[in-house]
This record gives sequence, structure tokens and C-alpha cells, in this order.
Amino acid sequence: MLTEQQRLSMLETPRGLIDLVIDSDTYNEIDDQFAISYALHAPERLNVRAIYAAPFLNHRSTSPADGMERSYHEIHKLLALAGQTKDVFRGSPCYLPDEQTPVPSPAAEDLSRRAMDYSPEKPLYVAALGAITNVASALLLNPAIADRMVVVWLGGHSFEWDSNREFNMQQDVAAARVVYLSGVPLVMLPCFGVTSAFTTTAPELNYWLRGRNALCNYLVENTIDEAESYAKGRVWSRVIWDVTAIGWLLNEDEAFMRDRLISTPIPLYQHCWQQTTDAPLCRYVFYIKRDALFADLFARLSAREDAP
Repeated sequence: MLTEQQRLSMLETPRGLIDLVIDSDTYNEIDDQFAISYALHAPERLNVRAIYAAPFLNHRSTSPADGMERSYHEIHKLLALAGQTKDVFRGSPCYLPDEQTPVPSPAAEDLSRRAMDYSPEKPLYVAALGAITNVASALLLNPAIADRMVVVWLGGHSFEWDSNREFNMQQDVAAARVVYLSGVPLVMLPCFGVTSAFTTTAPELNYWLRGRNALCNYLVENTIDEAESYAKGRVWSRVIWDVTAIGWLLNEDEAFMRDRLISTPIPLYQHCWQQTTDAPLCRYVFYIKRDALFADLFARLSAREDAP
């Protein structure tokens, strides 16, 4: 079990080079692509060791298993566009059946083994960008990893929001409860009310990214096509939520966001938070410095100019 000092140290914004795995429902929409690309383009700070495909179900998939498989292939597409290779693992084909039963998968099994090579003094960082099934399964397979990693999850809404019915959270509340009750050092990035401020538009994307390289062109076109599919000529801006999870890992001296320590809350099946006073501390992000984070994202993604 972690001491209070170890937990506080692990919840500090990391400095220097860290090891990172990313758990992502990459094909779900357009923000995971930006987040993964951002992490790949910060090699002096983030050593991306593996990327896991997470399950999801919406209009872009026919089942959680199909969403995971589509995400697996989308991750490989991003890596090819970025000219990089990383270990990529298929994740769970379904959500947790309950809070005691893991769903074994190559991703969960890799994390349950990989995290054992780390320690409270040198933790493995896990950026979770979708339903947190793979991470929860790894914790159920090997509870000892809770003391060896830091989970940075974009999920749920802010405490001030009228409901916690958020896409990542509502898909697998059982998995969220496993993670929140496990004692793993946790960084919370709420969606509505906090990271919902991280929006961009077609003119901004075209100005900063289009024509810089193949990856930038793909990100721009993918975002604009998705937005125009529902906006149909109306004014729009698009939230790029998941970038903020990577941004926290680079948030030295509060360059991109502000946060505070709180007692870890408990997500309830009724889609609300249960506030606590005696649970282990976690870190809660409450403000995003939108312009500063986009400036760093755009600068990193556009640094290599190889597009025709």
C-alpha cells in the first residue's frame, strides 16, 4: 500500500522523460487521433511504450468488439502517418460484467505484466481516453499494479454538472468503479464543465495544420468532415477532449491547466458522483488554458513538413 508521501509524489505533474501507455477508443470520433499524435510528437518527455485499443459502441461501430477492432486499425493508421512504430494491443471485446470479473485481453494482460516493472518512485503512466475497461481488467488481474502506475483518465463530468452520464463513463460504470476504488493514483479530467472548453474550428485547423504533413492533413480533414456531417453548413466548433489527458503529462508549472487534490469520489450506477472525505487523494483538473495547450499541440504536430 502506498504511503501518503508516495501518493502525493506520484500525483505531481511529471518532469523529465516518463514511460507512457495509451488506452484509446481511437475510431470513436476525432479527438483520440489528436491525443495519440500529440504524445508521439513529444519524445523528449513521453516515451510511448504501447497503445491499447478500447471498446466502444456508437454510430461508428456495431458492437463494443467492433469498436475495439476499428480502433486497433485506426491506431496503426495513425502510426503509419506519423512514420512511427509502437506495440499495439487489442483490448476487451466487451465491458465488465461486474466489479469482480476481469475481461482478459492482450491489452489488459500486457498492462498487468508491464506495470510490474515500475515502482512508486518511477511509475508507469496510463493515459486512458475511452471506456476504462482494459485498465480495470488489468487491476483485477493483478491488483499489485495499483501502486506502480498513475492513471490519467478523461471520463465523467464536472461535479457542478447536472448528470455524470458521459460517454466514456456510462459505457462501463463497473470498470470506472474498479479503478476509482482500487487506490491507484488517479488524475481526473472531467468532460462537460472542464475539458469541454478545449474546442477548435475549421479556419483554425486549416491555418495551423493543413499542408504541413500527411498526419496533419488527415487530422484536419477527419475533423472537418465529421463536424460538417452534423453541422451541415451551420457554425460549429469541435471539442478535442482527449488531448487534455496528454496535456496534463506535459503540464509543468501549470502551463496548460490547473488542478487540485481532492478525496477520490465514487462513480455511481445512477450516473452521479458520491463525494468522499476519507478516500485516498486524487488530482482533479478544473481549468484548461485553451490557447496555450492548442499552441503546443499545433507546434508539435506541424514541426515536420512533408506534405505535398
